[in-house]
Amino acid sequence: MKTLFILNSHAGSVDRTSSVIEAIKEYISSHNNETIEIHETISVGEAETYASKWCRENISENGLKVFACGGDGTVNEVLNGVISYDNVSLGIVPIGTGNDFCRSIPEAGDFLDINAQMEGSAVRCDVIRYSGDIDGKQSVRYCANMFNIGFDCNVVDMTAKIKRSRFISGSLAYLVSVLIILIKKKGANLKIELDGKVFQDGRLLLTSIANGRFCGGGVMSNPLASLCDGYMDVNIVHNVSRLRFLKLFPSYQKGTHIDIEGIEKTVEPHKCRKAVVTPLDGNMRLCTDGEITDAGIITFEIVPSAVNVIVPKK
Repeated sequence: MKTLFILNSHAGSVDRTSSVIEAIKEYISSHNNETIEIHETISVGEAETYASKWCRENISENGLKVFACGGDGTVNEVLNGVISYDNVSLGIVPIGTGNDFCRSIPEAGDFLDINAQMEGSAVRCDVIRYSGDIDGKQSVRYCANMFNIGFDCNVVDMTAKIKRSRFISGSLAYLVSVLIILIKKKGANLKIELDGKVFQDGRLLLTSIANGRFCGGGVMSNPLASLCDGYMDVNIVHNVSRLRFLKLFPSYQKGTHIDIEGIEKTVEPHKCRKAVVTPLDGNMRLCTDGEITDAGIITFEIVPSAVNVIVPKK
């Protein structure tokens, strides 16, 4: 079976592509495998276009494997590149910052072990299709893990700015960003319809529309989410006080907030198959698998069992 590894050398705070390439070459040498190709990207969007081109040129009845080596943004690009091709399996080598999508895959071996990846098996996973005004263009795209609007999205935006300063990195940059955005207390003003019913019409702190359970490098914001249940998990977090948020954040981070009595008055959870989010103050900032765009009205729909995802062998 032909296999492609797409590596994003800009992923993560430390460049780990050289060690991944070395491990891939060791596998090729020890298994006498000449059907493996390695491609390093140099620009945003290249992972998507190259994955699509490679699948089109190499598609066969034996199937293909395409590994996204990077963070959740790289996984998103590769997903959008392979989603229209049958008999293609998506693999993930998590060398990015957040690496949240693969955290929701149970019973997996080491995602950084190339041997375990090549000997792994594929499971069918859902994805979320979203359509509407994205960066000024009418587009239809796919999401692997999660969307964040409001507070979470603002934190991702701030985290990226802090990391560019090179003084703070990793999870510390995320926590510092949480505090900065909390001081500003900037949320969003949205109308949210879930399966045709309006659940929010006005200001809120944040909303997440999730396929996976994690965001922000391990924050279990949607602990009941599953990659293969045929539903999206939506959190509507109301416009609570700073003190209330600070008290709830540790449990929200661990995913134990759902056990707090009366939590639905603050964090309102829903499962749905379709969601429509309308920004009430012009456009909104939309964080998709860790990458931020400007968006107008967006329709989100679950696509059950849309993609084969490789689970590394234990």
